[in-house]
Amino acid sequence: MTITIAEIGGWIGSILYVIAYLLLTLKKLDANNPLYHLLNILGAVGLIINAFHWGDLPSVAVNIVWMIIGSFALLMIIRDRRNRAA
Repeated sequence: MTITIAEIGGWIGSILYVIAYLLLTLKKLDANNPLYHLLNILGAVGLIINAFHWGDLPSVAVNIVWMIIGSFALLMIIRDRRNRAA
């Protein structure tokens, strides 16, 4: 099995998307930080290259991780609201 540049680009893109979202969720970055947008732009480029050339496995992987991180963020929000109400 040969790994192509398109596949590497897709996986790097997925990783960059996940890093951007993780940093946003952990409040290390906010939506006004240029780094957040740069990570998303570079991630998009990698996934565009991959989608143009290959199938969609990196998109499946990033969406699974995206869902997990989103769930974690939701739990943090619920916990913070409960702590404020107490």
